[in-house]
Amino acid sequence: MAGPPPPAPAVPPADPDARAGGLRMALAGTTTRGRSFLAAGLAAGACSYILGQPDLLRVGLLLAALPLVCAAVLHRTRYRVGGSRKLSPARVPAGSEARVHLRLENVSRLPTGLLMLQDRLPYVLGPRPRFVLDRVEPGGRREVTYRVRSDLRGRYPLGPLQLRLSDPFGMCEMTRSFSAYDTLTVVPRTEALAPVRLAGEATGYGDGRHRTLALAGEDDVIPRGYRHGDDLRRVHWRSTAKYGELMVRREEQPQRAGCTVLLDTRRDAYTGSGPDSPFEWAVSGAASVALHMLERGYTVRLLTDGGELGTGVDGALSSRGGESADAAGILLDTLAVIDHSERDTVSAAYDVLRGGHEGLLVAFFGDLDEEQAALAARMRQRTAAGVAFVTESAAWESRPGAAGAYGGAAGAYGAAPAGGRESAERVRQLREAGWTVLSVRPGMAMGDLWREAGNQAGQLAAAARGGES
Repeated sequence: MAGPPPPAPAVPPADPDARAGGLRMALAGTTTRGRSFLAAGLAAGACSYILGQPDLLRVGLLLAALPLVCAAVLHRTRYRVGGSRKLSPARVPAGSEARVHLRLENVSRLPTGLLMLQDRLPYVLGPRPRFVLDRVEPGGRREVTYRVRSDLRGRYPLGPLQLRLSDPFGMCEMTRSFSAYDTLTVVPRTEALAPVRLAGEATGYGDGRHRTLALAGEDDVIPRGYRHGDDLRRVHWRSTAKYGELMVRREEQPQRAGCTVLLDTRRDAYTGSGPDSPFEWAVSGAASVALHMLERGYTVRLLTDGGELGTGVDGALSSRGGESADAAGILLDTLAVIDHSERDTVSAAYDVLRGGHEGLLVAFFGDLDEEQAALAARMRQRTAAGVAFVTESAAWESRPGAAGAYGGAAGAYGAAPAGGRESAERVRQLREAGWTVLSVRPGMAMGDLWREAGNQAGQLAAAARGGES
């Protein structure tokens, strides 16, 4: 975010009803001390009437008037403080901390009394922070900072900021809420992936940008009319003489290789919940692959079992930094709020892929039954290459401990867990359809799995070349 906006002091309401409501609020905020003084004053007045002691009545009036006067003074000064908030950063990965900077400014001509500052937070971000400010001089500012952290993805509102005002005698307290709030976006954790070469890529991985040339030689020029702002060095004089108007050569047009990231969100396909669940692993893996492909210059599309998410994410971090940063932000924001679906099939994703020939398809599946495995196998026919990560519930349910999603790799990649004969059959079915399949178990790192996918793709390519020879 940019620097914090200047604190805007609130203005006292002009409506008499609003003023009366504020005064009632101030009276309702009397502390135990204020209520004790008020009760003592009433008791002194009653005793004065019963005992006939006028001096006792004056004492009672003083005791009862003090909390009322404090409430009236507090009511008149409650709008003379402004506050603002700044998040740094406003988007953080799950498990990371963000700093929240609060600034309070006294815009009145009188110093404040004791102030207590409190910011409202969702419970997943931790307890509500509270700060006590002893005195703020006229025109003075106070800045405080606290940290928030969440292991769960999502968008969390911060605010509104609450300020508790107190009079110097401690007779009355009143809470004022500011209207502004900010949003903290907790995105999936991502892991840097190594560049690997996957089968089906025309120019090899890392050279995903193809060039379609508009001219193959001097005799094959396809010119177009001159437009305002065109570089005069691109003028094609032979065509200009032929057509009688300025003609320019068409520039080479970059055509980016495409990558579709498919995330299976079916609730029945995953087991468990929380940051170490297989579904969270799949979301983090999808985010890691999508960002990696953006960095390599691919056009990335997000797809779920319900169809295309409609983000249209496109960018190249290496050459178009500003636009690619926006694309990465859109992608992460989309995956930050994605949740389980109640669907029982991935047919909608198959329908989207059936519309045309795709480039690289990277899929993250949960449990697949026979029908869904057949649909996934047919998806591969519409792509140049396909890599599937299958998170099998049997392995996650039988894990001895709560292994983190980004721990060290364990076991042989691609092997089915013990007792998962049905899962092994689904993996075999996908491999026969041309998928590069990796079974995911607790503790496996996305980076290691990605390298293993490259190794398997290289072995398949070598075997195919050997068969052709």
